Amino acid sequence: MSPQLSSPRERDDDLGIGRGRWLIRDIPVVIWLVFLLVIIAAHPGLPVARWLMIHLLVLGAVSHSILVWSQHFAQALLHTPSTAASRRSQSLRLGLLNIGTLVVIIGMMAGIWALVILGAAAVVAAVVWHGASLWNGARHALASRFAGTLHYYVAAAGILPVGVTFGVILADDLADPWHSRLLAAHALLNLLGWIGLTVIGTLMTLWPTMLRTKIVPGAEVAARRALPLLLTGLVIALAATLFSAPWAAGIGLLAYLAGIGLIARPFVLSAAAKPPREYPTYSAAAAIVWLVICLLATAWVFFTSADWTSATHGFTWLTPALAAGFAAQILFGALSYLLPVVLGGGPTAVRAANREFNRLAAFRITIINLGLAICLLPVPSWVRVLCSGLVALGLALFLPFLFRGLRASRKAKANPDIHRTKRPTKEQRAAASKLDDRRALASAAAGMALVLVAVAGGVALDPNATTAVTARAASAGVTPTGETTTVRVEAKDMRFSPDSVDVPAGNRLVIELKNTDDQDVHDLVLDNGVDSGRLSPGESATVDVGIVGEDLEGWCSIAGHRQMGMVFAVNAIGGAGENTAAGHDDSGGSGDSDTDGMAGMDHGDHGGMEHGSGNGTSGSEESAAGDLDFMAEPGADLSARDARLPQPDESEKSKTIKKTFTVTEEEREVAVGVKQKLWLFNGTMPGPTLRGKVGDRFEITLVNDGSMGHSIDFHAGELAPDQPMRTIAPGESLTYTFTATHSGAWMYHCATMPMTDHIANGMFGAVIIDPPKLPEVDREYFMVQSELYLGPQGGIVDSDKAAREEPDAVVFNGFANQYDHDQLKAKVGERVRIWVVDAGPNRPSAFHIIGGQFDTVFKEGAYRLKPDNEELGASQTLDLAASQGGFVELEFAEAGHYPFVSHVMVDAERGAHGIVDVTD
Repeated sequence: MSPQLSSPRERDDDLGIGRGRWLIRDIPVVIWLVFLLVIIAAHPGLPVARWLMIHLLVLGAVSHSILVWSQHFAQALLHTPSTAASRRSQSLRLGLLNIGTLVVIIGMMAGIWALVILGAAAVVAAVVWHGASLWNGARHALASRFAGTLHYYVAAAGILPVGVTFGVILADDLADPWHSRLLAAHALLNLLGWIGLTVIGTLMTLWPTMLRTKIVPGAEVAARRALPLLLTGLVIALAATLFSAPWAAGIGLLAYLAGIGLIARPFVLSAAAKPPREYPTYSAAAAIVWLVICLLATAWVFFTSADWTSATHGFTWLTPALAAGFAAQILFGALSYLLPVVLGGGPTAVRAANREFNRLAAFRITIINLGLAICLLPVPSWVRVLCSGLVALGLALFLPFLFRGLRASRKAKANPDIHRTKRPTKEQRAAASKLDDRRALASAAAGMALVLVAVAGGVALDPNATTAVTARAASAGVTPTGETTTVRVEAKDMRFSPDSVDVPAGNRLVIELKNTDDQDVHDLVLDNGVDSGRLSPGESATVDVGIVGEDLEGWCSIAGHRQMGMVFAVNAIGGAGENTAAGHDDSGGSGDSDTDGMAGMDHGDHGGMEHGSGNGTSGSEESAAGDLDFMAEPGADLSARDARLPQPDESEKSKTIKKTFTVTEEEREVAVGVKQKLWLFNGTMPGPTLRGKVGDRFEITLVNDGSMGHSIDFHAGELAPDQPMRTIAPGESLTYTFTATHSGAWMYHCATMPMTDHIANGMFGAVIIDPPKLPEVDREYFMVQSELYLGPQGGIVDSDKAAREEPDAVVFNGFANQYDHDQLKAKVGERVRIWVVDAGPNRPSAFHIIGGQFDTVFKEGAYRLKPDNEELGASQTLDLAASQGGFVELEFAEAGHYPFVSHVMVDAERGAHGIVDVTD
């Protein structure tokens, strides 16, 4: 390679990169990156989300790019032309790699080990074929100054199959200590061997080319000497993970760092000769810095860890920094430089594409690297959430600028004269350079300001979490023993098993947590701020509690799970407060007391927020109700839930009604000035009201877009609950099919435990199945009564209040007193039918219209009163227990305002109140 070439076209030819479109070369990396962005957006609700994000990047986008670009650089270095036959072979290899990667991902997501093995075999075959092709090309090519770079590529291709093999073994749920050992070996070989060696070998020539400067004399010698040292370091680290202690692997990493040190001189001298000024060089430089930082941090973790469980936990904590900071940035930096060259079209087209790839360069680099650095610090969870979002944004901007670059190149090639300008003078270039520097500085400052805003916003969103940052140190007041206590804990059926652990004071505690529940999402949070994160069924997490010096309480922070007994105790033997852990308060309570609930709010909420939803709150926490005036006047923009019931289908034939119910978690106003984060069917509380007749078939597809397990139970159907009513994890769906065999006003609701919380937080609705020959009426309304157990403003259901049956409000159709302000309409003499369902979850309903009398009452599938009764009687109240339903009919004798209430008067005063406006 000759970086001194003056034109992009000449550099293109020298790199041996073919111009023009080549779908198997160009498209897969974009597809993998798009999938990655989708998963980043949806990851709180996906199983093995962390694994999936890392492998979409590393095994998908990065590995594809390695096969593409190492082949091109090899051809350039060896001066071997690309033939039709070699291009076909490369296309087959790329296809095999991408299909294999897809099969591995599907196998992991579906939990099918055979698919993982099949996909891994395809990946290994593609990489071995690639390595053999490079080796064969080197044997038959002419001597080249930088042919030694190929040794990096071949070595990397030989290492990946070993790393993949370890990954396949890990997919079979290997027990510790081998799980931790193989996980470390798998990550080290793939990140430092497959990716690291390829990147280091390539940058020896690509780095000065990107800087548009000469290669430093002696660079090729440094590269030759560094490779044996890098390989030696990897071999030592691998042997240590399999047969020795973590400190031995630390020695291997130091040897690897020494190898990087050998090539640092030419790398730094090139940058000193012509400092980075564009996104590709900024990004590549930042990537190498992150590689060195992560190597140093990992070596420190290995040297200070007593066993492989704690060592692997520390190393995997750094894996996102290696993936995002190193792998992603080197990928985007290299592609931002190489793609304009690949697009071709001469200097004008290359410059046009470069301008697009370089947009917001300093801003992107700042938010990516500063945001990532903050994420690695012990910051509050919301700070980490917002900063990680900025990191994702900075990386994601590569895609729109990629498409802009493609368009700019195409336009420049179609109209070259438009972009051709007179060559600027030396003075003009100097002035332009100073202007670019000022713009870059301003852009970097804007990025820094945005990150600082994210930090401040995260603290503002969860101020209590700042105490958790320092809470870890509170347990470390004892002298560390250097020993580690490791315990395996399962989360299933609303229990942790075991539910406590005894730890000698001063020991480090590591909890290997696995969610073995078939359906529900769980997590574990401790009152020192440590949080496992939410685990879907089958997922695992390693929780490093740190040095234990005092008793700790733990619990599952999913709403209501703690109240159902999902608690955990860490007993510090010989430490402060021995044997006073969870469930052993002075009152002898079992963890349901106000004090216990307050601890749940203090930490459980912050833990849940990090993963996309709030958690159950406590009655001792200041609720959203406060001094709430449920009679407060709403703003002019209040529009009450439309209480008009959909009109029945007049057809005599039975029909199939198909609907999709999507579970979401959304903040909604439930009373004037009171907002709660509700769990909803199709975004409303109550959910959609369905209507049919006896014989109709309902096909309801439930899609869980929430962050925890949910389900649905239709009282209108008769079928075994085992499958259709099962809890589905985030990201899953099921189809619930039933036939309406009886008339009535039926409730539906989420049946996931604790049902009280799921119903009270918005997951309920009504199905109206008309009785045969139901008479027509002039107006028809529906009311679904429910209770609100308010958490803090913007929070979710208060599980303790619900358990004590202490509602803050009782409402019709999800909002307190909404029909006082947006009243129902009727006229004198009109026949009005009002359907009522009591969704509860706990309170009865006594539906009554003040000033009105019901001449028709239909309750729980039968008429209790009809207009033509011999007694000339009427009814004043429709009494319903929780989950019951029916309807009443009446005619209003004169104009006026007729309040309707639940005549359990305390509930009417809590918001179960409305008005029918009757006019002449």
